[in-house]
Amino acid sequence: MIDLRLVRSDFGAVRDALARRGIDLSELHQVAALDERHRDLTTRRDAARHRVRELSQQVGRLKREGHSREADTVAAESRDWGEQQKDLAAESREHGEQQKDLAAEADTVAAEIHGLLLRIPNLPAQDAPDGAGETHNPILRVENFEPDSYGEHQRLPHWEFAVEAGWLDMERAAKLSGSMFAMLRGPGAALARAMVQFGLDRNADLYEEVRPPTLVHSQVMVSTGQLPKFADDAYFLERDDLWVIPTAEVPLTSLASGEVLDEAELPKRMMAHTSCYRREAGAAGRDTRGLLRVHEFDKVEILAYATPEQAPAVHAEILERAEAAVAELGLAYRIVDICTGDLGQAHHRSWDVEVYAPGADQWLEVSSVSWYSDYQARRANLRYRPEGGKGTRILHTLNGSALAVPRVWAALVETHRQPDGSVAVPEVLRPYLGRSTLG
Repeated sequence: MIDLRLVRSDFGAVRDALARRGIDLSELHQVAALDERHRDLTTRRDAARHRVRELSQQVGRLKREGHSREADTVAAESRDWGEQQKDLAAESREHGEQQKDLAAEADTVAAEIHGLLLRIPNLPAQDAPDGAGETHNPILRVENFEPDSYGEHQRLPHWEFAVEAGWLDMERAAKLSGSMFAMLRGPGAALARAMVQFGLDRNADLYEEVRPPTLVHSQVMVSTGQLPKFADDAYFLERDDLWVIPTAEVPLTSLASGEVLDEAELPKRMMAHTSCYRREAGAAGRDTRGLLRVHEFDKVEILAYATPEQAPAVHAEILERAEAAVAELGLAYRIVDICTGDLGQAHHRSWDVEVYAPGADQWLEVSSVSWYSDYQARRANLRYRPEGGKGTRILHTLNGSALAVPRVWAALVETHRQPDGSVAVPEVLRPYLGRSTLG
């Protein structure tokens, strides 16, 4: 979430940054108003608490001293010591009740502020391009793409020839689980497995492999921004109060939650192969044929914790790795700069890697390379201790898909399909398959 102190100290800058996203700013204004109210309540609460302490000290002093000078003074004013003590105790109780009421109201307002901050998106980076939506995303570069170079045999979509070859079984997957589930079989399943191992091996030089749980607590989903806003897109196990992860980003982000890392450990890099589950509640009207959009899929994710100073270089590093993977698979691809109006809720700065699938004749997003600044880390309580410094600072988180199987699989089999119907396996995958073609 965004820093409430920044809203308080520089509301104009926060407002202007969020306005670049083209969103309704009413919730931000509510936060500012509620924060002012909360500060007033806490000031009054603290004043009441201070008065209670003062009165308690006076009563204690009277009890200890009995008919001392203070009591004699009271007697001179025609009020005995006992009456003075009763009055002080009554006033103390009155201020005590006031303190409790103010504290309860302050807690309620604080909860309202927290709920609103969970819904307000991250501030876009200054160098993120302005734009209203997907159509305004600049294309930074296009690689290996020559539209006239594809033969007729490559222009057949995978949901036709891969089904016919027995590599993709959509019908039986639907029988088992419903629409938008897929099942890979035989050489198709082996190809997917090879792609996963390739994705892990090519990043093992820097990234620690982790196999996190697939089911997580609600707070873990809140930390990355999946909750509360995108609850409809996730699968929830009500009986166990657990969520099925939509991406390994979710558990990896919270691995160090509540811990304090040393700056010397940073950047800390991790990767994970998991199955991912998404309801795709907003998929109505979108192309869901074959593997273009499915509820369950395998993916290798790479993620890093970094200091704010390290984050830009780590962001570029993750992009380079995601880009190199699809290049080594012999795919045409392009890098898209995500504009402010198309940024995800938690994103500070993002680039997408899209591959071209000649059979589907579509550019398919296969990796969103994202820098979240301290937005996720603030939710997850991720901190580090600066070298030679005092106190702690909030980390920055970054991630990207090193290799997302379904769409890369689709682009790969369409791109490398041969005139005889077989698929030439890219050289980097051959050690995992022991064969040069599928067919």
